[in-house]
Amino acid sequence: MEQDIDEKTLRNPKFAELTVKRSRLSWALTVMLLIIYYGFILTIAFAPSVLATPIVPGGVIAIGLPIGILIIIVAFALTGIYVWQANSRYDVLNQQIIEETQ
Repeated sequence: MEQDIDEKTLRNPKFAELTVKRSRLSWALTVMLLIIYYGFILTIAFAPSVLATPIVPGGVIAIGLPIGILIIIVAFALTGIYVWQANSRYDVLNQQIIEETQ
Protein backbone atom coordinates (compact mmCIF):
# COMPACT_ATOMS: atom_id res chain seq x y z
CA MET A 1 0.00 0.00 0.00
CA GLU A 2 2.71 2.47 0.98
CA GLN A 3 4.75 1.62 -2.09
CA ASP A 4 1.69 2.38 -4.22
CA ILE A 5 1.38 5.83 -2.63
CA ASP A 6 5.08 6.47 -3.23
CA GLU A 7 4.75 5.54 -6.89
CA LYS A 8 1.66 7.73 -7.32
CA THR A 9 3.49 10.63 -5.70
CA LEU A 10 6.56 10.25 -7.89
CA ARG A 11 4.42 10.08 -11.06
CA ASN A 12 2.35 13.11 -10.10
CA PRO A 13 3.24 16.11 -12.33
CA LYS A 14 2.62 18.45 -9.39
CA PHE A 15 5.33 16.63 -7.44
CA ALA A 16 7.78 17.25 -10.27
CA GLU A 17 6.70 20.90 -10.36
CA LEU A 18 7.14 21.19 -6.59
CA THR A 19 10.63 19.72 -6.61
CA VAL A 20 11.76 21.89 -9.52
CA LYS A 21 10.39 25.12 -8.03
CA ARG A 22 11.72 24.39 -4.56
CA SER A 23 15.13 23.39 -5.86
CA ARG A 24 15.39 26.42 -8.14
CA LEU A 25 14.55 28.85 -5.34
CA SER A 26 16.82 27.23 -2.78
CA TRP A 27 19.78 27.18 -5.17
CA ALA A 28 19.19 30.80 -6.21
CA LEU A 29 19.08 31.98 -2.60
CA THR A 30 22.12 29.88 -1.70
CA VAL A 31 24.15 31.27 -4.59
CA MET A 32 23.15 34.83 -3.67
CA LEU A 33 24.26 34.36 -0.09
CA LEU A 34 27.53 32.67 -1.07
CA ILE A 35 28.38 35.48 -3.49
CA ILE A 36 27.73 38.08 -0.80
CA TYR A 37 29.59 36.17 1.90
CA TYR A 38 32.62 35.21 -0.19
CA GLY A 39 32.74 38.69 -1.68
CA PHE A 40 33.09 40.01 1.86
CA ILE A 41 35.75 37.41 2.74
CA LEU A 42 37.69 38.08 -0.46
CA THR A 43 37.57 41.81 0.25
CA ILE A 44 39.01 41.12 3.70
CA ALA A 45 41.74 38.96 2.15
CA PHE A 46 42.77 41.11 -0.80
CA ALA A 47 41.69 44.68 0.03
CA PRO A 48 41.44 44.99 3.82
CA SER A 49 42.00 48.73 3.68
CA VAL A 50 38.60 49.13 1.97
CA LEU A 51 36.77 47.65 4.95
CA ALA A 52 39.09 49.36 7.44
CA THR A 53 38.07 52.80 6.21
CA PRO A 54 36.35 54.72 9.02
CA ILE A 55 32.70 55.63 8.45
CA VAL A 56 33.37 59.13 9.74
CA PRO A 57 36.80 60.66 9.16
CA GLY A 58 38.73 60.26 12.39
CA GLY A 59 36.10 57.85 13.75
CA VAL A 60 36.73 54.45 15.27
CA ILE A 61 34.02 52.40 13.54
CA ALA A 62 35.17 51.00 10.22
CA ILE A 63 32.86 50.49 7.27
CA GLY A 64 33.43 46.72 7.50
CA LEU A 65 31.39 46.46 10.70
CA PRO A 66 28.04 47.65 9.29
CA ILE A 67 28.69 45.65 6.12
CA GLY A 68 29.22 42.52 8.22
CA ILE A 69 26.03 43.19 10.14
CA LEU A 70 24.21 43.77 6.85
CA ILE A 71 25.38 40.37 5.60
CA ILE A 72 23.87 38.71 8.68
CA ILE A 73 20.60 40.60 8.12
CA VAL A 74 20.58 39.55 4.45
CA ALA A 75 21.02 35.90 5.51
CA PHE A 76 17.98 36.19 7.77
CA ALA A 77 16.02 37.94 4.99
CA LEU A 78 16.85 35.24 2.45
CA THR A 79 15.76 32.60 4.94
CA GLY A 80 12.54 34.55 5.43
CA ILE A 81 11.96 34.65 1.68
CA TYR A 82 12.32 30.88 1.47
CA VAL A 83 9.97 30.31 4.41
CA TRP A 84 7.41 32.71 2.93
CA GLN A 85 7.53 30.90 -0.42
CA ALA A 86 7.34 27.51 1.28
CA ASN A 87 4.32 28.52 3.34
CA SER A 88 2.45 30.27 0.54
CA ARG A 89 3.22 28.21 -2.58
CA TYR A 90 4.87 24.93 -1.71
CA ASP A 91 2.45 23.97 1.05
CA VAL A 92 -0.47 24.42 -1.35
CA LEU A 93 1.17 22.17 -3.94
CA ASN A 94 2.12 19.68 -1.25
CA GLN A 95 -1.46 19.51 0.01
CA GLN A 96 -2.76 18.99 -3.52
CA ILE A 97 -0.29 16.14 -4.03
CA ILE A 98 -1.37 14.50 -0.78
CA GLU A 99 -5.05 14.77 -1.73
CA GLU A 100 -4.44 13.31 -5.19
CA THR A 101 -2.42 10.33 -3.97
CA GLN A 102 -4.81 9.16 -1.28
